[in-house]
Amino acid sequence: MLTLIRPTMFPVLRNEDLKEMLESNKESLKLEAMKRVVGLIAKGKNASELFPAVVKNVASKNIELKKLVYVYLVRYAEEQQDLALLSISTFQRALKDPNQFIRASALRVLSSIRVPIIVPIMMLAIKEAAADLSPYVRKTSAHAIQKLFSLDPDQKEQLIEVIEKLLKDKSTLVAGSVVMAFEEVCPDRIDLIHKNYRKLCNLLVDVEEWGQVVIISMLTRYARTQFTSPWKEGAVFDENNEKTFYDSDSEEKKGQIEAKPYIMDPDHRLLLRNTKPLLQSRNTAVVMSVAQLYWHLAPKHEVSIVTKSLVRLLRSHREVQYIVLQNIATMSIQRKGMFEPFMKSFYVRSTDATHIKTLKLEILTNLANEANISTILREFQTYVKSQDKAFAAATIQAIGRCATNISEVTDTCLNGLVLLLSNRDETVVAESVVVIKKLLQTQPTQHSEIIKHMAKLFDNITVPMARASILWLMGEYCERVPKIAPDVLRKMAKTFTIEEDIVKLQTVNLAAKLYLTNSKQTKLLTQYILNLGKYDQNYDIRDRTRFIRQLIVPSEKNGALNKYARRILLAPKPAPVLESAFKDRDRYQLGTLSHSLNIKATGYQELSDWPAVAPDQSVRNVEVIE
Repeated sequence: MLTLIRPTMFPVLRNEDLKEMLESNKESLKLEAMKRVVGLIAKGKNASELFPAVVKNVASKNIELKKLVYVYLVRYAEEQQDLALLSISTFQRALKDPNQFIRASALRVLSSIRVPIIVPIMMLAIKEAAADLSPYVRKTSAHAIQKLFSLDPDQKEQLIEVIEKLLKDKSTLVAGSVVMAFEEVCPDRIDLIHKNYRKLCNLLVDVEEWGQVVIISMLTRYARTQFTSPWKEGAVFDENNEKTFYDSDSEEKKGQIEAKPYIMDPDHRLLLRNTKPLLQSRNTAVVMSVAQLYWHLAPKHEVSIVTKSLVRLLRSHREVQYIVLQNIATMSIQRKGMFEPFMKSFYVRSTDATHIKTLKLEILTNLANEANISTILREFQTYVKSQDKAFAAATIQAIGRCATNISEVTDTCLNGLVLLLSNRDETVVAESVVVIKKLLQTQPTQHSEIIKHMAKLFDNITVPMARASILWLMGEYCERVPKIAPDVLRKMAKTFTIEEDIVKLQTVNLAAKLYLTNSKQTKLLTQYILNLGKYDQNYDIRDRTRFIRQLIVPSEKNGALNKYARRILLAPKPAPVLESAFKDRDRYQLGTLSHSLNIKATGYQELSDWPAVAPDQSVRNVEVIE
């Protein structure tokens, strides 16, 4: 292949000098100029001005020079279409060149000239290349199929014929490229895969890594349409069993209606067996592809073999870690047992980036159970002291989730969060208040002491969300703290005009609730706060104040609603559910962009549900020609 010389080895030349070199009669000068030009492209510089001078050398007899010219043309053919069209006859001649690399390069350049007028020439070139003796040229023709399809989708039927022909190719070099073309042009034509299914499974180990990822992804979708679910209870996994379990002639069983036991299709087992060695691959994408295949296709007791390989990937770069941790977070919700033995791998390191830390925190929270919760909470205690404020806040939320999921530690977690209210860091205090508020909603009767403690700290808390949360708690449980709630309202009346909008809204709510439960003490205070809200700059607060006044203060006009004021404002409210952000992520195929973003990305193909009855498996039988 090409041996490029680094551009730093040459003195920098201007475009005029390079043009002179390209137009000289000496092959050595032309070759040196092309090496420099390709070096410029590699560095991201614009070399499009040299196009006319480079194109003149397209018919050169020097193989090295020709290769470099083709590299340049692939990059700029789309931008300089008119000049590239002038060289088409040269490319057509090059398609017959004895050197396979020249034939492949010519086809690559031809498919890069995106002009509808040459579609028939491209089509003919692709068909000829698909029958070429060199697997490298056949591979290039598979790549050209996708380019031609994006240029002219009307050629779909003819391209499918070429894909069908290339799918029968026995070369490992071609397999990945043709499956990619299949996925781009006709992913719904599952029938083209039937006869080639076993061949693709057997070739998989020897295909290059990029091709392995594409083939595994396609075979995952294929398997979900062709095999029955291995997740049934009482399923039997006998790889060598080719008959049914019991004799259908048995007289005793004729009278009973009995479910036919599940026996795994040998082709289903073939796919799982042939992808398993790829878990040792050095390529992260391949390991991730096999992991998602096992997750979506393997019997539940076999899925755990991917665990060690996924944990191994956590030693990679942070970009890789991020994707792998996202997938582990989704898996750990449904199968805690898979990752529990490797819990220490998810402990946060000081060198981790914030987004990596929060994902590890998510996984640790998912893995928490009665046996390991004390270890996890000890770990969380150190995380709360972190200098990374966003991470410390996420840890407090994680403690809240552990408290709701594991009832044995609810009180311990609550007491720990109350201690955090004395922390010097405002962010920690604010997040603690918000989480305590959610926890108190789940069991409010037991915790009037905590509400009193929060009221004492109220003056020192400055974060608006935390102040608003405490006011909400005071209002919601005002009958449990009858002496403290009116005093908090008195303080709020003094500072109402300088508070943030979210705090003002909760002050109005607190005033309304106290007016309904303790009007003797708070009637004048409520009227004062409602008058302040009436002239507030924010129209939300003005509207809320007007609504509350009409609802709670009786008058001739609003008598109908006034009767229900107490039921409206003091209605029992459902406790919030603290759950993982990854709870429903498994509706997307693991390892896909849609799973990572948690929205359906363009081009995403959903995995179909398992068929209730297995389709005919004889469609995959291939006659062996001896």
